[in-house]
Amino acid sequence: MDYEDIKEIKSMSPQKLAFFGDAVFELMMRKRIIFEKSGHIGDLNVLKNKNVCCKAQSDFFDYIKDILTEEEMTIYKRGRNAHVNNTPKKASRVEYHRATGIEALFGYLYLIGKKERLAELIKKIKI
Repeated sequence: MDYEDIKEIKSMSPQKLAFFGDAVFELMMRKRIIFEKSGHIGDLNVLKNKNVCCKAQSDFFDYIKDILTEEEMTIYKRGRNAHVNNTPKKASRVEYHRATGIEALFGYLYLIGKKERLAELIKKIKI
């Protein structure tokens, strides 16, 4: 990856990183589910929904906070502290902000090419 690309990614707004990271997180969770769980698609979808929501993403931070690098924690905090106008009805404001931090981190790691690190982090989720 070109240095300019990394510089641009590092300066990207946390909302953009979270917007992208939301998709990365869901895709990685879906991949884990199809390789690790069996059952009907409806059951797998229920499992996915349980793990790809604000509350689950917020709780996920507690599983990984002690293994995040300083750089990763900085990106997480940028996402967590991003200004948002709305929060979902099924999540508290704190949960929403923590989930946004996770999404920003996942977006950032994907964009800078750290897919192995993403895989390491997603394995910390108990599904």
